[in-house]
Amino acid sequence: MRTYRIILSHEPEGGYTVTVPSLPGCITYGENIDQAIDMAKEAIEGYIEVLKEQGEAIPDDSHSLEYSLTLTS
Repeated sequence: MRTYRIILSHEPEGGYTVTVPSLPGCITYGENIDQAIDMAKEAIEGYIEVLKEQGEAIPDDSHSLEYSLTLTS
């Protein structure tokens, strides 16, 4: 099992662009959050498939921690 952090960015014209920081260039889009997450799963699976075919190491975020901080200054 692999873990990936995804970032969903709301687009001004609607929908969400999704990036996967640990997989450079792995970017997709969905009309809503659920579709964006589904598209991200497909994009990650495809990306991993290519890495396997090329004999490359497969990175993931399983050992990463993430926090969000809000500063009020």
